[in-house]
Amino acid sequence: MGLKSVRVVRVGHRYVRDYRTLTHLCLVSRALGAEAIYLEEVEKELQETVGEVNRTWGGDFAVVEGKWRRAFQDAKADGRAIVHLTMYGTPLQDDVADLRKHDSFLIAVGGPKVPGEVYRLADYNVAVTSQPHSEVAALAITIHELQEGEELKKVFGDYKLRIVPSAKGKRVEQKT
Repeated sequence: MGLKSVRVVRVGHRYVRDYRTLTHLCLVSRALGAEAIYLEEVEKELQETVGEVNRTWGGDFAVVEGKWRRAFQDAKADGRAIVHLTMYGTPLQDDVADLRKHDSFLIAVGGPKVPGEVYRLADYNVAVTSQPHSEVAALAITIHELQEGEELKKVFGDYKLRIVPSAKGKRVEQKT
C-alpha cells in the first residue's frame, strides 16, 4: 500500500507558544510523511530549521507561506479531502473508514478562534478527543490513522544521517 498524499494547513496563530508549536507541527508533519505545511506567516528561522532537518535527515518537506483560504481553494481544485481537526468534531474513529477512501488530504489544524467558515468549508470536522489537547498530537494521530501505520515505514532519501533501529543503544549511519 502506498502512502496517501497529505498536506497540512495551520489556521490562525497562538502568539504565545506559537513558535515551538509551529516547529513541532512542521516536524511531525514531515516525519509522518506529509509533503508540505501552509502557514500564514513563515519566519526565516522556521524555514531554516526545516531546511536543515531536510538536508540532514532527508526528504523534501516544504513550508509554504499562504493564506488558509487559498490552501482550501487549491485543495478543493486538486480533489483533496479537507479534514479540519477540532475537539468539537465527530470522533475520528467514526469517520476513519470513510476518510481512508480518499487518496489525498489537506489537514487543517487550528489555533484559538477558528473562523466558522473553516467548519463550513471542510469536508470533515474531526475530533481525536473531545477534551482539551495538543493540536500536534491530534495531527499525529490523524495522519497515523489515515495511513494505517504505513507512514512509520517511510524511507527518506538523500540523507546525511539515518538512525539505524537498535534494541539497545544508539546507532546512526552517516552517509559519506
